[in-house]
Amino acid sequence: MSKEFSYAQLLETNNLLQNHGEETYWLCVTRTVQESKLFPVSAYILLSYLNAFYRWPTLLRKIEKHMPAERIADRVRNATTKIETIGTGWCLPNFYLLGREHLINMGMIRPQDGLEDVAYVLDFWKRYSLSWRRNEGHISAREANHRCQIYPERKLQVFHADQYPCEGGDALHTAAGKFMAATAQYGFLASCECRVSMTAHGPYKMADNVEMLVRNFYDLSQSDYPWLDGVADDIPYNCLTVTTSVKDTHFYLVDDWGSFEAKPDYKAENICGIGLYTSDPLTETHVPVGMGSREELIKTFEDLAEKMREANTKLWRRLATFTRDQLLDAGALVYYSIIKDIAHFAGCYEIDDWMMIDERANRFRGLLNDEYSNEVLGAMLVPLTLPSSQVQEYFMMLHGNQARRVYTPFQYALLGKDDYVGTVGGMRPGVSTLPKKVDRYRTSQGPLTNAEFNARVKAFTPALASEKFRDLDETWVKYHYDTPLADEMYKIEQQYSRKLKGKGAGLRRADVEALRDKS
Repeated sequence: MSKEFSYAQLLETNNLLQNHGEETYWLCVTRTVQESKLFPVSAYILLSYLNAFYRWPTLLRKIEKHMPAERIADRVRNATTKIETIGTGWCLPNFYLLGREHLINMGMIRPQDGLEDVAYVLDFWKRYSLSWRRNEGHISAREANHRCQIYPERKLQVFHADQYPCEGGDALHTAAGKFMAATAQYGFLASCECRVSMTAHGPYKMADNVEMLVRNFYDLSQSDYPWLDGVADDIPYNCLTVTTSVKDTHFYLVDDWGSFEAKPDYKAENICGIGLYTSDPLTETHVPVGMGSREELIKTFEDLAEKMREANTKLWRRLATFTRDQLLDAGALVYYSIIKDIAHFAGCYEIDDWMMIDERANRFRGLLNDEYSNEVLGAMLVPLTLPSSQVQEYFMMLHGNQARRVYTPFQYALLGKDDYVGTVGGMRPGVSTLPKKVDRYRTSQGPLTNAEFNARVKAFTPALASEKFRDLDETWVKYHYDTPLADEMYKIEQQYSRKLKGKGAGLRRADVEALRDKS
């Protein structure tokens, strides 16, 4: 073997493959079908999976030369980024693994090929996910019974204290509802009519009958996507976080796709508190947007909703001129680049890494007509009728009781042998039919070039991610809340807070509730 793998390492790799496969099947069989009258969705999804298989191992290794996966996650925990729930929770391992499975079924690779790459990608995901979810102690939403409770107490206290109360029909509730509708519609189109521009995590218990769901919207402004140049220039924030407290509603499911379900059913009129924030790799923590007063927040929601509607109209006009190949490339790059913010947080983002189709993936473009793509993608994800999915007849899969698997495990007979190709090798040149990207990226420090953005990220270490504070977790706080160090850490989180600035550690939820605006 070109790299020695122990029996234990192969056991762990196959365990991760099986767990990801079971969750993938469950997510696909319990969710609605994704369709579009404009974009060739199934085709671009398959192309994105192939691109991920050929490029992600090299790019993740490149990123870790700058910063380990687990330390990137420490920074991401204090920000809004696409590599929260949806990006790394499910997409990072599964886009890559679905590309592998497609190639196995086409006879392009053998089940034992790519062992070193697969083991590395899964190990990267494991380290990242364990670090990002360290406050709840799980590795995935599946393991947490489909909950996603990421934030530490210090951040939740700020969100709790600074929320403005609202009720169905009042000015704030109405403005927030129109903003979320306009932003969801625009984000859906900006991400090529898929759902990766928005997600949610939680729930967080605010009171006996109130739970908070954190709603995130990504890639809104001029940033990584070439088709938003000239369309989204006037949108002042690339990522926005809306904190929504909902009364008399229990969110019993918040999965790794950012989907949520509730009992009784979620109703927008039950939103009783709301806040708005932005953040990126250059902010210390979440920065309030329009939160100086209730009137300012209403006006901010209204202004942002209008900007989203204007950008949506411009984008429709642009996309109407795109060829099928351009629509295919755009959709594939949205999916493939879903983990791109890992590179942004490591300060090593390069446009050609993330906005190009690798020439090896591009070889399959001619196959990807709508009929072929719909049939193959469907067979790979739900009925599991492709050859690689079939296993011995006595086996019963976790969901469905069929003798099938989503992902092909590695053979233990490989141990001590060299009958496999360990890696796909380095990246090959990429191609794209899209317009050239304008070198302008919206950040919390204004518009920057790619090089300027990378340089500032490399020069910036958020205090909460510094060696002094980064390992002070919730268990440490429990036993040291009355120390000067805990007080200092909480005051960093509180620096932008209307209600908690300077109050430090030691507050209970009831103390925070008492400080809130009541009307």
